[in-house]
Amino acid sequence: MNMPTFDDPAELKPKWQERFAFFDAYGAPNSPEFRAALKELPGRQKRLINYSFLGFFFGPFYFFTLGMWRKALVLLAISLGIGVLEAIVVISTGIDIPPAIDLGINIGIAMLSAMTVNYSYYLKHVRNSNGWNPFEGMRIA
Repeated sequence: MNMPTFDDPAELKPKWQERFAFFDAYGAPNSPEFRAALKELPGRQKRLINYSFLGFFFGPFYFFTLGMWRKALVLLAISLGIGVLEAIVVISTGIDIPPAIDLGINIGIAMLSAMTVNYSYYLKHVRNSNGWNPFEGMRIA
């Protein structure tokens, strides 16, 4: 099944139009202009631009539905890699990872997806960039 591409942002849902307009005006999330403009927004708009609830709850699977399968595979690999590291720690030490730490790791992985999906989708449709790096243009620190 081929995912539709949107050459005209007017064909997108209003939430995507607002996000794309913000990215067009202020650049990538790692730019100083973006950060300054984001601080000026009210809370609801700030969350709309910077965060995706569907990305949080469905993670890499949401990337797949948006047609960004390369980035979805990278996020799945990161998740699996962290899971393997947890298993190695448990097997080698015999000590279970406390549920609070495990929950924190899972929430952190979900936040990675939630905070990268909006700009990744913008790059795919506006800049025609569909690479492997889900963190392209994101501020890491």
